[in-house]
Amino acid sequence: MTTIDLTGDTFARTIADQDIVLVDFWASWCGPCRMFAPVFEAASAEHSDIVFAKVDTEAEQTLASAARITSIPTLMAFREGVLVFSQPGALPAAALEELIQKVKDLDMEEIHRAVAAQQA
Repeated sequence: MTTIDLTGDTFARTIADQDIVLVDFWASWCGPCRMFAPVFEAASAEHSDIVFAKVDTEAEQTLASAARITSIPTLMAFREGVLVFSQPGALPAAALEELIQKVKDLDMEEIHRAVAAQQA
């Protein structure tokens, strides 16, 4: 699967409607972003069960601000609508694969209970 571009209009719906979504916040002028892009794209080709999405922080400044992006690239992972990972910096391919496996292996019942407890 190829990566998709997210906007302020499509972000929340994509996160809510998909099981696992990885989001790369980037900008065209960012060297580390350009280095991470092929790694992210290659992983998207290997994992058709995951939505790989990109947010251009220059074009989507309001969305980047709402997501509290202070450094790029920043990678976020959502599972069942819950943010389960957020970290700035370009990951090497092996680290991205490890992250993907960890996200797939999460016990989401436990995470949903923890989120409900925090909101109560």
